[in-house]
Amino acid sequence: MITIRPETHRDIPIIEALTLIAFKDHPHQDPQKGTVEHLIIYQLRQAKALTISLVATENNQVVGHIAFSPITIDGKDDKWFVLAPVSVLPSHQKQGIGKALIQAGLQQLKDQNANGCVVLGEPDYYQKFGFQAQSALVVDGVPQEYFMAQTLCDETIPHGTVQFHPAFSV
Repeated sequence: MITIRPETHRDIPIIEALTLIAFKDHPHQDPQKGTVEHLIIYQLRQAKALTISLVATENNQVVGHIAFSPITIDGKDDKWFVLAPVSVLPSHQKQGIGKALIQAGLQQLKDQNANGCVVLGEPDYYQKFGFQAQSALVVDGVPQEYFMAQTLCDETIPHGTVQFHPAFSV
C-alpha cells in the first residue's frame, strides 16, 4: 500500500538518489547538462523555497517524490506555484504513484489557498489533472503546448510571463 506524507530530514538523501534514477536517460534531458532535477530540489530546499515536498512510501521505502515551489508572474507573487519535479522509481512507475503524489500536492495547495499551479510536461499526462495550455501565461523559450496551468480557486488565469525560482536555472 502506498502512503503519501511530507518529506522528513532523513528522506533528503533518498529523494536525491530517487530523482537521479527516475530522470536518468529522460527523453527531454539536456545532453550537455544531464540530470539536474536533484540539483533543483537541493537548491530549492537550501533557499527554503520548497512550499510542498511529499514522498510516496511503500513498506516504509520511499518510491516517489513531488515538489512544489512558488513562481512569479510578471515579477509579482500571486500565490501561484510550479509542480516540479515529480519522480517515481522506474520499478514503481505506471502504478499510480505519480498520480497520487500530484493529487495530494494539488490538494495541499488548495488547502493553503493557492491561486494556481503550472507545470512543464507532457500534455497527455498533465491534462488528466486539470492542467491546460494557457496562452495568457508564457515561459520564454518553452513551446506553449508543454506549459500548462490551472486555477485552484475561483480566480481567472492571470496574464504574463512566468519566472521560476533561480534554482531552475542549473
